[in-house]
Amino acid sequence: MKKAIYIATSEANSGKSIVALGLMRMLLGQTAKVGYFRPIIDGNKKGKKDNHINTVISHFKLDIDPKEAFAFTRKEFINKRNEGKEGEIFDTIIEKYKALEEKNDFMLVEGTDFSGEGTAIELDANILIAKNLGIPAIIVSSGVGKTLDEFVNGVHIAYDSFKEKEVEVLAVIANKVQEENIEIAKKGIEKNLPKDIFVSVIPLITSLSNPTIKEVAKAIDAKVLFGKEHLNNQSSKFIVGAMQLRNYLGHLCENCLIITPGDRADIILGALQANISTNYPKISGIVLTGGIKPEKPIIKLIDGLSQIVPILSVKEGTFAVANKIGAIRSHMYAENKEKIITSLNTFDKYVAVDKLNEKLVTFKNESITPRMFQYNLLKRAKQHRKHIVLPEGNDDRIISAAVKLIETDIVDLTILGQRDEIENKIGRLGLKVDLNKINIINPIESENFKDFANTLFELRKAKGMTIDMAEDLMGDVSYFGTMMVHKGLADGMVSGAAHTTQHTILPALQFIKTKPGVSVVSSIFFMCLEDRVSVFGDCAINPNPNSEQLAEIAISSADSSINFGMDPKIAMLSYSSGASGKGADVDIVRKATEIIKEKRPDLKVEGPIQYDAAVDITIGRSKLPESEVAGQANVLIFPDLNTGNNTYKAVQRETGALAIGPMLQGLNKPVNDLSRGCTIDDIFNTVILTAIQAQGI
Repeated sequence: MKKAIYIATSEANSGKSIVALGLMRMLLGQTAKVGYFRPIIDGNKKGKKDNHINTVISHFKLDIDPKEAFAFTRKEFINKRNEGKEGEIFDTIIEKYKALEEKNDFMLVEGTDFSGEGTAIELDANILIAKNLGIPAIIVSSGVGKTLDEFVNGVHIAYDSFKEKEVEVLAVIANKVQEENIEIAKKGIEKNLPKDIFVSVIPLITSLSNPTIKEVAKAIDAKVLFGKEHLNNQSSKFIVGAMQLRNYLGHLCENCLIITPGDRADIILGALQANISTNYPKISGIVLTGGIKPEKPIIKLIDGLSQIVPILSVKEGTFAVANKIGAIRSHMYAENKEKIITSLNTFDKYVAVDKLNEKLVTFKNESITPRMFQYNLLKRAKQHRKHIVLPEGNDDRIISAAVKLIETDIVDLTILGQRDEIENKIGRLGLKVDLNKINIINPIESENFKDFANTLFELRKAKGMTIDMAEDLMGDVSYFGTMMVHKGLADGMVSGAAHTTQHTILPALQFIKTKPGVSVVSSIFFMCLEDRVSVFGDCAINPNPNSEQLAEIAISSADSSINFGMDPKIAMLSYSSGASGKGADVDIVRKATEIIKEKRPDLKVEGPIQYDAAVDITIGRSKLPESEVAGQANVLIFPDLNTGNNTYKAVQRETGALAIGPMLQGLNKPVNDLSRGCTIDDIFNTVILTAIQAQGI
């Protein structure tokens, strides 16, 4: 996984744009290609670009299509969330993110900014997106309108919320703090945070909070009469011009915006004259209300002035316009170079860039989220298309899974069974599929039947096999499907939905056989828990393995986890941890651990160890403080089938975890066994695993 950081806010109006801009410049100084991604953007009018995306891409000249830089609009996100389609939301975000990640060396992700949704929803959205992308976060929080205690407590609550969901927080940046309170705020935040969390405080920069005349014009739907070239002028405050000019002039202040009815020529001309006078402050612009435009002589006079400010015209009355302008929230946008430069300089001045950069580039995320794992499976399977045979064409679940696989266009399929029965089944299930995309074979009627039977006879005649026996066996779908794999007519087989484990794997043991140096065929499940993926083995094949077999199962499981993008940390499970327990069962596990260390010193392994000490960091450190596996194990090897099978089913049922597998290990070619209680998704996922296994053959 490539490096990435997620900029999250704990509230609206946090000013995270300054952090996004500063980080982007910092990263581009260290990395050739940095990608920018916003999972959720505000809804824009058709043809309009997202302001955040347009600003970053255009200012830093990034080679990114704006359409690739986001997943959902705010409206789309809320609608799907309200419809209970969170799974679809995260799958789409991951897919869009990964597509952009492939083209870049580092990913900068800017989180949501739902000012109308409330703090809790915004924070939760940021946490879940960062979690599912599997990347660490930087929390940005604003100090505006808060006491010191309120501000510090809010930051700590946000930090705890991320950590509770096991999202790593690398830094906290406090923004919009009064400059005289910078040190107080920094010490307050650092007080209850881990010492390795990077903390910076950025003061309130008034000019960054002031709206530009361009933003004012957009907010009040105004027409620009004069001064289009000065629309980036910033307004510090607005003043309504209703009194006589002689009284009004005394209220002018630097960069103020004047709001006045369009027929008040005295206010208009007086303000413009004051703007060029050395005795009065500069103004940022003028808004003419009531839909009234100055008369021609006045327009002619204005048009001839050497210095001009933006003059806007709006239909609404003065009171309504003043209220709208007062509610404007300033944004960063691409054309406002002054604000962008101010932001970049402010970030560099108040953030220890070198320390933060070191924090980002040295961070290594060793975990993988379930959704990211599933995404990677699909991506891997698509890279080198494989052909999988499904022998159980008489099972509704097999047919439904096959249709789903065809729709996703990941693998080529052969289904064993009678064509008319399978076609009727597809119709009865209400499934729609192009039957030309499915290769359906009735083994007995196959042109390969005789050849397959002869091959089986030759392979097994030394064991007493006769040609008649071979022909009888080849009529069995498990034997026929396995022979397809043996002959290279399919790359792998998935069966077991309607047959026992022995029925499924016996043919494979007879003539596909095990890999060189492997004496034990074993199985693993990829257990997709809420926040991590773990490998459980062996949960389906070996009832009571001895130490040598247990070691081999562990090594095979570790190698499988590596093949699927994991960094294995092996826990050899038992009812005791370390040297505390005694007895035959513990001794088997202890000896197996020693064998692993001898055969594969490159692997991280701990054993014997209890389950809680293997997966809970606090318990692991208390029982085995020197272990590099305790509390962090992701490959869990059970001492026997009874323990393994019951544990995986208990975890699956009680936690709602997705159990992908079992995947068999040790065969020359992939043959995988399903549980007879499998679901359509189980079949789908096992076919994907089998296709990936076949890529490594």
